[in-house]
Amino acid sequence: MAHLQETAVKQINEICDRYVGENTPLMMILSDVQKEYGYIPLEVQEIISKRTGVSVAEIYGVVTFYSFFSLKPKGKYVIGVCLGTACYVKGAQQVIDKFSELLNIKAGETTDDGLFTIDALRCIGACGIAPAVTINGKVYPKVSVSAVKDIVEEYKAKEN
Repeated sequence: MAHLQETAVKQINEICDRYVGENTPLMMILSDVQKEYGYIPLEVQEIISKRTGVSVAEIYGVVTFYSFFSLKPKGKYVIGVCLGTACYVKGAQQVIDKFSELLNIKAGETTDDGLFTIDALRCIGACGIAPAVTINGKVYPKVSVSAVKDIVEEYKAKEN
């Protein structure tokens, strides 16, 4: 915990304090921490454990079970490629492979500049527009391999 700045520790404690009266506050606390910092490293889990009485092992289990929680920082733009059955049969694997090739990272990794993270997702419920890609909540329908370069360039252009 020595690595966390005092202001971060204070903020995490304040998040925990919001849910003192709740019967099962863990998901709400983790969700707020994820929103605030973008990930939930072990040292933050330790603070939450001390404040809530929930073991670090249980917190770690929750963080690693749910895909919307992360142990590592994610990029500014999180590219989620659905690999559910409908998307997969319509070429989603080739789409994620193209993102990986262009960004020089694998699924679950973040570019060195911190701009992009690629996430392989299970069904996102967009089967009618397969293969579907999401970037920070924006849904791209029927994404072809040939469209991937333009999508990446769209987000790179926002940085210039």
